Amino acid sequence: MRKQAWWLWLLLAAPLAQAACPPLLDYRVPRLTGGSTDLCQYQDKTIVVVNTASECGFTPQFGQLQTLWQQYRSRGVVVLGFPSDDFFQELEQAKDIAEFCHSNYGVDFPMMSRISVRGSNAHPFYQALASAAGSTPKWNFYKYIIAPGGKSVIAFGPLTRPDDPAFLKALQQRLPAAP
Repeated sequence: MRKQAWWLWLLLAAPLAQAACPPLLDYRVPRLTGGSTDLCQYQDKTIVVVNTASECGFTPQFGQLQTLWQQYRSRGVVVLGFPSDDFFQELEQAKDIAEFCHSNYGVDFPMMSRISVRGSNAHPFYQALASAAGSTPKWNFYKYIIAPGGKSVIAFGPLTRPDDPAFLKALQQRLPAAP
């Protein structure tokens, strides 16, 4: 009897296997500062994905994205920036992009390496994202909100700022369930 109780305890104490990664997040992407990020690590979070450009008229949205990150990360939100030169307004060197974002806007949310976000050269993650949302980036600072588990995706154009009430409402409706 004692041996059975020990095995039962072992079974109950064993960590549960992590759920399979949703296909939308099953990508590893290079980071701006080196290394890479497995997007599966964010599967239980609400993810704000935005294609950025350092020399765009919408670049002040970096500050709003940083504020959003600071206000909502404790509630399970992650902001991911994807620099892109698809609209010919991004700096060429990763170190210059990183320095620009940090020194001008205090950006400390995860920034990925410069990629293509539209067309046949788009990164596979962005192809999947556009397919899920039914919309590809039309310009810089095109934003997607991905619900936990990759269950739904909603897109917002660059004219919708991260502090816009409609954007915040959509974000709040997709926050992870409280533990």
